[in-house]
Amino acid sequence: MSNRACILIDVFPGRTSDAVKVLPDIPKITTVDSCWEKPDIIIVVEVQNQDALTQLVLSRVHEIDGVAKADIHLVYRLKDNTAA
Repeated sequence: MSNRACILIDVFPGRTSDAVKVLPDIPKITTVDSCWEKPDIIIVVEVQNQDALTQLVLSRVHEIDGVAKADIHLVYRLKDNTAA
């Protein structure tokens, strides 16, 4: 089972388009959306485990020129307890 996370990215003024051009080329990123106000960019990633997520954020996202901050929100799935 893969882990999905939403990553909210803030960039320095005037750098949003630079980051948006680079992000789709990074494997495991499934969605890239630029936004008005903060965050500047929202990406969705699908990774095998949290270690892979850590590596993706630290070695790829944080290294993009212009990225100021990335907030990671790990998506979790609730079990359906209504099934008998």
